[in-house]
Amino acid sequence: MPKAKGKSRRQKYSYNLNRKRLYRSVRRRAAPRIACSHIRHAWDPTKSVAQNLAEMGLAEDPNKAVPIHKKTLLGMKVGSDGQQQGKKMVRKPYVVNEMEYEASLPEKKSNTLSRDLIDYVQYMIQNHGENYKEMARDEKNYYQDTPKQIKRKINVYKNFYPEEYKDFIASLKQEKMDVQ
Repeated sequence: MPKAKGKSRRQKYSYNLNRKRLYRSVRRRAAPRIACSHIRHAWDPTKSVAQNLAEMGLAEDPNKAVPIHKKTLLGMKVGSDGQQQGKKMVRKPYVVNEMEYEASLPEKKSNTLSRDLIDYVQYMIQNHGENYKEMARDEKNYYQDTPKQIKRKINVYKNFYPEEYKDFIASLKQEKMDVQ
């Protein structure tokens, strides 16, 4: 079927169209997307970003909050301009306190491996021991991993689950003793 006429032609720029009026509605002040729930709950949409952050005791510009002093060639520090802005009153200190508490909590260990990878590594160690070349030629090596790739997977398993690995090796040694 032939193409419709005019579809392949380049669109011409319309000089008479007022684009400012088109985008004016889009450019209206929108509330920023805030990821932290503590800040989101304390945010006042009627105030500016700088005012909101100042009320919470947070810095709008980190470069102004912690200035970096320039050093001279002799290694001496040059003093700042001497202008210190008046300290603004923090009306919502609970925001910073909650954020500090949340940051002080211990981080959860999120290192996990898939069950398939654990089974694969255990199968390879059980049948081939430390012989990585044999592991690469094994029929269960579906992804055709090289000996180095298999060794890397085994090392990752050792690092993520050291106790489980020790127990697994101990059980293998026990099986060998039972067989003999």
